[in-house]
Amino acid sequence: MTQKEQQQLGQTLWKIADDLRGSMNADDFRDYMLSFLFLRYLSHNYSESAKKELGSDYPILSEEDKRTPLSVWYESNEEDIPDFEKQMRKKIHYVIKPEHLWSNITELARTHSGDLLVTLENGFRYIENESFDNSFQGLFSEINLNSEKLGKTPTERNKKLCSIIQKIAEGIADFSTDSDALGDAYEYLIGQFAAGSGKKAGEFYTPQQISTILSEIVALDSQEPATGKKQKLDKVLDFACGSGSLLLNVRKRIKENGGTVGKIYGQENNITTYNLARMNMLLHGMKDTEFEIFHGDTLINQWDVLNEVNPAKKTEFDAIVANPPFSLRWEPNDTLAEDFRFKSHGLAPKSAADFSFLLHGFHFLSKEGTMAIILPHGVLFRGGAEERIRTKLLQDNHIDAVIGLPSNLFYSTGIPVCILVLKKCKKQDDVLFINAADHFEKGKRQNSLNEKHIQDIIETYKFRKEKDRYSRKVSMKEIEQNGFNLNISRYVSTSQEEEQIDLRAVHAKLAQLDKKIEAAQKAHNEFLRELGLAGI
Repeated sequence: MTQKEQQQLGQTLWKIADDLRGSMNADDFRDYMLSFLFLRYLSHNYSESAKKELGSDYPILSEEDKRTPLSVWYESNEEDIPDFEKQMRKKIHYVIKPEHLWSNITELARTHSGDLLVTLENGFRYIENESFDNSFQGLFSEINLNSEKLGKTPTERNKKLCSIIQKIAEGIADFSTDSDALGDAYEYLIGQFAAGSGKKAGEFYTPQQISTILSEIVALDSQEPATGKKQKLDKVLDFACGSGSLLLNVRKRIKENGGTVGKIYGQENNITTYNLARMNMLLHGMKDTEFEIFHGDTLINQWDVLNEVNPAKKTEFDAIVANPPFSLRWEPNDTLAEDFRFKSHGLAPKSAADFSFLLHGFHFLSKEGTMAIILPHGVLFRGGAEERIRTKLLQDNHIDAVIGLPSNLFYSTGIPVCILVLKKCKKQDDVLFINAADHFEKGKRQNSLNEKHIQDIIETYKFRKEKDRYSRKVSMKEIEQNGFNLNISRYVSTSQEEEQIDLRAVHAKLAQLDKKIEAAQKAHNEFLRELGLAGI
């Protein structure tokens, strides 16, 4: 499917969502829409794999027969079902019962069957608890098929679901069914729902333009960033992963370079967003063994993968990307003060956990890895505990670059933000500052970065280029002289220098003008005398 067709599919599905949700809150309808899209993907992938597995035994039905081929095979081969499902778990890692397949669900919707609601409910529970060897418990926990938002009575809810599913099936029918297409449509819908979610969007969505910048940066070869891109990343982490788009973007960049990614790891504290992320991974063709998404609080560090029972076997990541909540209030305690992540740098203040998120990720960064994190500008210049943390990071030569972005790029906030790039083993003993605050396309409600804006940032970082009023490499000595303040405008001002005025030259020009005025006045008076008008 071409990029244009992918966009058309996304737009088609968004129009369906916009038309059907009626008075329902966009966030609520998002969960239904995306879950049905996910079920459609799982079903198609499963049916195609089953067709290959069964070969000539796969039933071929007439157009008039509205049963699914798998349901027919199940009816005729009851004794072989356990072996068949065991083989399917080996090949594609999950199983879906024939009655729960999208083709059967759409047929129930088309005929307005009263069994639709119950069948869907059973299907969701089966996928959560039995489909996958690696449990996907709670995947549809936020989908309440008995919600009064769908209708006051079971009959009304059934009718509403029939309408939604029919429209989605019709919308998808004219497009390719590959995973990339549905994955991109899923991402498009997440973006559209985010646009209407205001501040809530910050919980699950990083604009693609910014996601691309972070992904490109961590995909560069940390040893020779100017000459090549990484060919392999064993482990990638986003500890505030939202819907998972940043992780998927990193994976996409590496694969486009002809490289490979071993496994991607994400952590998310919001249950709804956590479910979105898991669906997003599978919708982009990833097997459940290729990623791990954990539901839990990053700052408390509840994830066993990241808790160091044996410090010598610490989990490390080749690339870390993150867009954590901005200036989140938190409650650090004495236990956290001794936590291995914060012990050497100190705790961030209660008023803003920004540096706590940063230090959490940085602790798990490998020696040759790169970390790119989006933060509010306050981390660059605020005093107190944040100044102490910032100073130590600079003195240890861990801050590689500071990139200032324009304001109003996010749906959740209008403030300008920055990207901090960190490394544990830097070659350079300076910090690259990029001030891209004035480089954007202005929109009615939202500003955006075009392709050139994005490439300018990436190329400037890649080659550490210096450009007047845009970028500059600043020595540690100069940063120290500025009290380890990283305020971007101190080092790269975007203001135009005022033109120097030569007062002597201006005075001479004014004197010359006075002489011309005097000569013109004399000539004028002479004309008046010739006309006999002198003295009037």
